[in-house]
Amino acid sequence: MVDDNGFEILPLSIEHALVLSSLEFIHRDPFDRMIVAQATVENLTVVTKDEQIQKYAVKTVW
Repeated sequence: MVDDNGFEILPLSIEHALVLSSLEFIHRDPFDRMIVAQATVENLTVVTKDEQIQKYAVKTVW
């Protein structure tokens, strides 16, 4: 399904982990915090209605 829809798997990197460790503790879910870190590093938009994620300095759309 990933290939059929043109999606790419975004592997975790050291840079993602470093940004994750410096994020303000707004969101308690570690997976969502990693999404924020990856979006920050890769300049991506997060598709979410999660109000906690929207409090970070990351682009979101819903």
